[in-house]
Amino acid sequence: MTHASSRISGVRSVALSVPDLQATSDFFTKTWGLELVESRQGIQYFKGTGSDAYLISLRQSSGEAQLIDVTLRARSLKAIQEIQDHLGSNGKVLTPTSPLNEPGGGVACTIMDNVGRIYKIVFDDQVSQGSPDHKDRPIRLAHVVLNSNEIAVTQKFFEDVFDFSLSDRTKIMAFMRCNNDHHSIAFGDTDNNALNHIAFLVPNLDAVMSGGGRLKDAGFPIAWGPGRHGPGNNTFNYFVGPHSIVVEYTSEVEQIDDNYKARFPSDWTWPPGRIDQWGISPMPDQSLKDAQKKVFFTQP
Repeated sequence: MTHASSRISGVRSVALSVPDLQATSDFFTKTWGLELVESRQGIQYFKGTGSDAYLISLRQSSGEAQLIDVTLRARSLKAIQEIQDHLGSNGKVLTPTSPLNEPGGGVACTIMDNVGRIYKIVFDDQVSQGSPDHKDRPIRLAHVVLNSNEIAVTQKFFEDVFDFSLSDRTKIMAFMRCNNDHHSIAFGDTDNNALNHIAFLVPNLDAVMSGGGRLKDAGFPIAWGPGRHGPGNNTFNYFVGPHSIVVEYTSEVEQIDDNYKARFPSDWTWPPGRIDQWGISPMPDQSLKDAQKKVFFTQP
């Protein structure tokens, strides 16, 4: 039986370094629908229409795009300490709990697991009422999916350290829950530890579709979709953004509670040629599959 995390309330933001900051910034503002809220110390911060101070941060770097960290929001200051206490030999603290000099502020610590995935744990960051003008713009992050070449180990790390629980397990993915969303983090069962994709919640199915049209008009065709997933029941359109950053518009994420019972690969089967509920779209294209193996965590 799944349970909400006693330590983490949700996924807050993702930090990336990119070789062309201007082009990536233009994509996330003019095309994707985020708002540039602040630039400081060479870092740009972009928010959605929801309450979070920002959803994505970007900084300039040479070489390939890299994932700097995934930020999770702690339920309390005590929870941050519990997370550090439960790391044991499975990772290490990179920065101790201290005030943050970024939009939203608050305090945070940064930890790294044994394969180099970096998580920032923030508490008491400021939130706003958000914007009433949602239309087809992203509200917040829905989830982040990371690849894992040892998915059982990665799942256990999230269970032991962050108190996540398994919502569902398919042949290729483990879906992890910390709140009423079916999943906030998921792990793709692969031969690498790259970023799989970042999913942004939009208001409804119409927003998923109109957003897809906007991306197509801007030269970013749908790489997979439209469709409706099995686990999570959410609608989707996937795109390959600048520097192989894979992003998803999603809506209608299934809301579950502690009575939800995890299902496993035998429970999630599809007819031949189909990998979502609707079955109207082609299989994910090769550009998407390639991009999902290119963006790795930077090493401190």
